[in-house]
Amino acid sequence: MNEEACQCKQRFADVNDLGPLEEILERYREEKGALIPLLQDAQEAYGYLDEKIMRALARGAGYQLSQVYGVATFYTQFRLEPIGEHLIRVCHGTACHVAGAELISEEISNLLGIKDGQTTEDMKFTLESVMCVGACSLSPIMIVDEDTHGKLKPANVRKVLKRYMGDTGEAEE
Repeated sequence: MNEEACQCKQRFADVNDLGPLEEILERYREEKGALIPLLQDAQEAYGYLDEKIMRALARGAGYQLSQVYGVATFYTQFRLEPIGEHLIRVCHGTACHVAGAELISEEISNLLGIKDGQTTEDMKFTLESVMCVGACSLSPIMIVDEDTHGKLKPANVRKVLKRYMGDTGEAEE
């Protein structure tokens, strides 16, 4: 578990800069049927799948736009809206559910004023419920960006989130 203050800034390419997408398209140029990996890499580069990115991807990879949209909207792993600077994922797999994941999600919602799938108005945080992350011995688990925080209690959530809040003053006691 990460106990240090967050020093990271999640950075994504600007959706008006197609350079990263062109590099992604080049990597998959010879692969047929690589739409899902193309979308995954594009989302990793841009943070979400903007309409402009999906249109350029369809054109560059030889897919119909309807195919790209169909896959992007079918799988829950793909986002069509921008996410916050910090992505908070709360595991709701069986072990985490039994250990109180719902209480963790409720505490985050109360502190940040957002519900599952929403982003704070200042674009600082996005909250997502996820299924089992494979760390059941640490349940309940919250992952912020790439940092795993386990064996949480609602009272610990504020302390963990303060590490990622910077100078916003939110959730201060």
